Amino acid sequence: MSAYSILALLHAGLGTLALLAFWTAGLSRKGGPLHRAAGKLYLLAMSALLAVAVPMSGVVLVQRSQVGGAFLLYLLVITVTAVWLSWRAIRDRRDWARYTGPVYRGLMWLNLVSALAIAAIGLLLAKNMQLIIVAFAGIGLFSFVSMRRFARARPEDPRWWLREHLNAMLGNGVATHIAFLSIGLPKVLPMLAGPTLQNLAWLGPLVVAFVAGSYLTRKFLPKRPAPKDARQPVAG
Repeated sequence: MSAYSILALLHAGLGTLALLAFWTAGLSRKGGPLHRAAGKLYLLAMSALLAVAVPMSGVVLVQRSQVGGAFLLYLLVITVTAVWLSWRAIRDRRDWARYTGPVYRGLMWLNLVSALAIAAIGLLLAKNMQLIIVAFAGIGLFSFVSMRRFARARPEDPRWWLREHLNAMLGNGVATHIAFLSIGLPKVLPMLAGPTLQNLAWLGPLVVAFVAGSYLTRKFLPKRPAPKDARQPVAG
């Protein structure tokens, strides 16, 4: 068995663990002991998975497909960003300045550069999955814009950390489910393999994440009513 095959098996095992931990955290009571434990397990599994994915992406880039390898490296950037933000939003929830520190800003610019690069690769060099590559470039661009806007001024809402955590975990969920649907599921059920499943596997989780984000925002971050005195008309 080659070193790459060993890494692939390890990657699959860590991905399965991450998927189970993600749903355990997602279905458990938010902030409860099970939620926190499953969340920590998820982040640990994802950190190990990303470490394994680095040499695997390098092998694909050098030996198999430059476009495919470049796309995998780009996916590493946006996934590392989501994992980092979901963790630091909890750890730095009382310190916005610390949260938006050097690592945050470094990832912000890395998202921009890598998104522009992969968009150019998708438009000019890709022969397969061009739509998917270009569409995913938009994630990095969106991340850059939203991160830069957030880093400019301290948010007034004290629940900013919860919004950041939810958004980052939605990004993590997209990455986890894309890996399962595009890599894991076709191996378990080969009859499902094909271009239709490929497009659904890559783009479907994005649509689900958008809908889930709207629902979770309304549920956990409802708009607070204005102070009573602020709603009263000024006399005279």
